[in-house]
This record gives sequence, structure tokens and C-alpha cells, in this order.
Amino acid sequence: MKARTASFRHAFRGLRTLVAGQVNARIHLAATVAVVAAGFAAGLSTLEWIAIVIAVSTVWSAEAINTALELLADRTAPERHPLVGAAKDVAAAGVLVAAICALIIGVLIFVPRIL
Repeated sequence: MKARTASFRHAFRGLRTLVAGQVNARIHLAATVAVVAAGFAAGLSTLEWIAIVIAVSTVWSAEAINTALELLADRTAPERHPLVGAAKDVAAAGVLVAAICALIIGVLIFVPRIL
């Protein structure tokens, strides 16, 4: 049981590191709060909430993985290297794709309610 508790502590520490150290994570946090507030105000259906939760969690997961890769790359290869740069770019592209898909989901759910 102690090992499980420690795992959760490590994960929450990582979440704090992510939000405290990454401007983009704070932007994601603001967007998450705004979307959840809008969802409650709009009275989303269960299926719409499922889509929102999947979209938000996908963006957060992509951002966490991108940040972890960047931190490891900076530690293991502090000098500029084209392959390290390409790896960072690809990881950032993963966040971008997730964010664009989340935006599309948000538009599909919220725009019809606004119109």
C-alpha cells in the first residue's frame, strides 16, 4: 500500500512540475477551467461530457509526455543536436494535433448551442 501511495505522490508532484514549469500547461489549465465552466453552463449531455473529457485528457497527456521528453532531452543532450531538436518538434506536434482535435470537438459541441 505504501508503494501505491508513493506512486500517487510522485504523479501529483509531476503534475505540479508540469503546471509550474510550463507556460503551455497553464494555458491548458485556463482552457480546461473555461471549457468545464461552459459545459456546466450549457448543460452538456453525458455523451458531450465524455467527448470533452477525452479531448481535455488527451491534450494534458500529450503536454505531459512532451514536457517529459523535453526535460530528458535537455538533461541527456544539453548541446544542440538535430535529432534531439527533431524529437522535440515531433513531441510538440503531438500536443498541437491533440489541441486542434480538442478545439474541433469544442466547436462541434458549443457552436450549435450558441447559434
